[in-house]
Amino acid sequence: MRDALLIVLFAFLGATTAGVLGAGVLRLIRRRSLTAHLAVVAAVAVAAMLAGTLAVARAMFLSAHDLSVVTTVAAMAAVVSLVTALLLGRWVVARSRELALAARSFGDGGGFAAPDGPAAAEFAALSRELEATSVKLAESRDRERALESSRRELVAWISHDLRTPLAGLRAMAEALEDGVAAEPDRYLRQIRTEVERLNEMVGDLFELSRIHAGALSLSPARMSVYDLVGDALAGADPLAREYGVRLVGDGVEPVPVEVDGREMSRVLGNLLVNAIRRTPADGTVAVSARRAGEGVVVSVTDGCGGIPEEDLPRVFDTGWRGSDARTPPAGAGLGLAIVRGIVEAHRGRAVVRNVEGGCRFEVTLPLAG
Repeated sequence: MRDALLIVLFAFLGATTAGVLGAGVLRLIRRRSLTAHLAVVAAVAVAAMLAGTLAVARAMFLSAHDLSVVTTVAAMAAVVSLVTALLLGRWVVARSRELALAARSFGDGGGFAAPDGPAAAEFAALSRELEATSVKLAESRDRERALESSRRELVAWISHDLRTPLAGLRAMAEALEDGVAAEPDRYLRQIRTEVERLNEMVGDLFELSRIHAGALSLSPARMSVYDLVGDALAGADPLAREYGVRLVGDGVEPVPVEVDGREMSRVLGNLLVNAIRRTPADGTVAVSARRAGEGVVVSVTDGCGGIPEEDLPRVFDTGWRGSDARTPPAGAGLGLAIVRGIVEAHRGRAVVRNVEGGCRFEVTLPLAG
């Protein structure tokens, strides 16, 4: 029993000495290639075995012949281990270089293609993650391009829409100032109308900037969808009479929701104004609200004749106003972008689809808890 304990002790001391030296060497070469690290690990394993063997042989007074045999066996093991470690290190380094070259395509706007050939489980997992990241990055680039295009269109449209009323205001103000206005009262009414239009545009821009900045502050309260729709229909009725459009709100269920009443009134108001302006005279704009699963779906259906399929994904983009035939005389294409921003702030979603004779905007809101 005593001899066994001594063997364990001397073997442990010898192996520990080799391990400490190996750890020191690994620290010194920590910035070197992985091949060198693997070679050191293999050498430490053989050296630990040899050091333990020599320590035990010295303590147990083995014969010179036996010690020579053990040393020779350890040396052969060291050679094979080092060769194996070097081959493995070269393969790992080559595989990592292939992955690095494939990953460089990210910065060039390309996609990631995993290197051919077998790979260790970790390299295969890394390749899958890089491929998934490549797909997400491509989608982000597409979204960025679309947003940049929308920003350019918005700036162009805003510049045009601001220039037109400002030019009219300037001309009318000069006419009043020079005393050449035949009907001053009519000029003043027109000035007031243009100022209100500009004020609405500035308000929409401010609201959209708050949405994009994440600074939209909501004050949710429990209320009935029936009341929300009723107030929105009452507010849009004068405009509908002006355009000769019928408003229908028969299919509205009194479902409770928890929303910011002021912001949701703006959502419904924007949808109704948008629908009324695009529906021909004697047409109908229908509003409905129904429970659907765990949410409430509020829909506004107009008679605009439909939206081209290629434009449907862009309807809620900032600055989108569709074709010239659908472009209203006022507005900068911000209303539907504001609708989507407010609805998403309520943890809902807004979609649009074509129906017979027009299109239907649907806003889905979560039910009140």
